Amino acid sequence: MKITFILLNLVMGIFSMGVLAADDYSRQRQQMVADIQDMVRDTRGYIGKAALDDRVMAAMRKVLRHELVPDEIKSHAYINSAMPIGENQTISQPYIVALMTDLAAVDKNSKVLEIGTGSGYQAAVLAELVDHVYTIEIIEVLGRRAEKDLLHLDYENITVRIGDGYHGWPEHAPFDAILVTAAIENAPQALLDQLKPGGKMVIPLGRQHSAQTLTVIEKNPEGKISYREILPVGFVPLTGDR
Repeated sequence: MKITFILLNLVMGIFSMGVLAADDYSRQRQQMVADIQDMVRDTRGYIGKAALDDRVMAAMRKVLRHELVPDEIKSHAYINSAMPIGENQTISQPYIVALMTDLAAVDKNSKVLEIGTGSGYQAAVLAELVDHVYTIEIIEVLGRRAEKDLLHLDYENITVRIGDGYHGWPEHAPFDAILVTAAIENAPQALLDQLKPGGKMVIPLGRQHSAQTLTVIEKNPEGKISYREILPVGFVPLTGDR
């Protein structure tokens, strides 16, 4: 009887530790959202608004970022900062993820293309808001890991492809929105072609270790392209064929 009692206490203790960890991550996630909101207010002169779409912020509160980063940085997952995820790549700062999602102006019927899956975090945030996300990662080990983690989190509306995002994904075009999570000097023509009339591409334009600008590219209903610069950023470079 005494042994049974000890084992029961041990099991309950382990369970309690799990609950406390989940609660701690939840508190960290709420703090991350508060930090994002503060940063949005601080950058309102760049982005033209003092708050992001409520739906975007709800997605940021919900997505489990700590499940989409390497184990060694899980405890820091909700710091409002970019972080290394291996293979000389990074997971974007949560503020930038939220801002890019807001700028894409997607809805529940949108079909979105993401170039640069990375850890899968941006794709997960988008998946909370849209019908389907198609995401391409050129580094196979990252793409496979993200695909596994996203399936573990039950994101059935995300399709991951290992390949060169420079050329887009013509089989599923046109897209209501395209998000590019790596910098390039000029937007690839293939991506412009795959953007639906009325759609938006959010992309960092510029060279690595040089000035980069987060830019919204809009295609009007007649197919005319326009550019709107948002704010200075720093992204890893888009790799692949040119």
